[in-house]
Amino acid sequence: MSERLYSLNCTLGDVAEESTARAGQAVADDAQVYGVDRSEGLTPDAKYASKNLARYKVLEPQMFAYNPMRLNIGSIAYCTEQHSAGLVSPDYVVFGCKPGKLDSKFFNYFIKGPDWQQWTTAAGVGSVRVRIYFRELARMPIRIPPLAEQKAIAAVLGALDDKIELNRRMNATLEAMARALFQSWFVDFDPVRAKMDGRKPAGMDAATADLFPDSFQDSEAGRIPRDWTVARVADVSDFSRTSINPSESHEETFDHYSLPAFDEGRTPKAELGSAIMSNKLVVTRSSVLLSKLNPHIPRIWLPDLHPTRRSVCSTEFIVASTRPGYSREFLFSLFTSAAFATTYGTLVTGTTGSHQRIRPESVLEMKTVIPPPKLVEGFTTIAKPMFDQINRNIEQSRTLATLRDTLVPKVLSGQVRIGTP
Repeated sequence: MSERLYSLNCTLGDVAEESTARAGQAVADDAQVYGVDRSEGLTPDAKYASKNLARYKVLEPQMFAYNPMRLNIGSIAYCTEQHSAGLVSPDYVVFGCKPGKLDSKFFNYFIKGPDWQQWTTAAGVGSVRVRIYFRELARMPIRIPPLAEQKAIAAVLGALDDKIELNRRMNATLEAMARALFQSWFVDFDPVRAKMDGRKPAGMDAATADLFPDSFQDSEAGRIPRDWTVARVADVSDFSRTSINPSESHEETFDHYSLPAFDEGRTPKAELGSAIMSNKLVVTRSSVLLSKLNPHIPRIWLPDLHPTRRSVCSTEFIVASTRPGYSREFLFSLFTSAAFATTYGTLVTGTTGSHQRIRPESVLEMKTVIPPPKLVEGFTTIAKPMFDQINRNIEQSRTLATLRDTLVPKVLSGQVRIGTP
């Protein structure tokens, strides 16, 4: 590393300064109060907010806020330019970067790097209720490149994050489209109602419209389209109970799905493992995963399975496979529908949150309205490309996140230089 280009004798206090500005008595009733979460950063829903906000600290874009009681485990958040100005707890520490010395976007990546993590962890050693106020944080030695290079680094890493965020928003849109299509066809019966009124069903070709009847019939579930049926979940899905112990399969590596990975979204991230010691359920290629453990109810996953590796999952899942005539896209959409979720939540057994579970047998007995196979096929033809694109976006985002996380320590240390000859 070049000592000429990096400040080796700099402390955080040399390039950043604390802000103690308070809201005061003139604070608006609808003022945004932020919380700081270890994994999410700045959140718009503070867990505890006083009715009197006068003492709350002002947080402006490009500032940082952290809970001094928890800084040693990474509880710090960056108020980006996309955030509106708001307030944080008076117990929090708020600070900003000194203009011309430290770029806030660069520093947002710095706090994700090894130097920050090592220093804040060490600062908390030996104290049960450690508090790291800014006066302590200001003594932290840091090395940073010139301002122009800071901005270049932030731009490169920011471009990766922007693409990850774009993929997330695109996936939310695609899933909403698939959910809306399922709701329209199989819950609200919009095409049937249109044909009854002598109208052409919206947004579909004549061949697809012909698959829908033009009248209703009575059933135990109320009025449903003619020739449709009320069936059990067991009639459209089998719940696999096949299990293996991956550690007994010698050197084979498995994709392992576990409940915490749900934080990634509808498609869970598989953790590679070859020494998993306990029995796991086998995940088949037609599987949809349902959490049976509260408070993860209802959480439904559509796993993106590796083309060659075998997959397993925690026994806290229900592994639902499709029966002939049905697709995993249809099954996933059925399980994520509002009506299914409402009933699913009533099947919880147990007395406390951590021990409440869903019995798979109860889910199999749930009743649902089922269309003819040709309509399931028509829905799948439209929905499958959406879910395939979601999976591609998630895989791309994981690749980009890996690249970003690999680059962060290298560019922060000067091992990889950006924006310099």
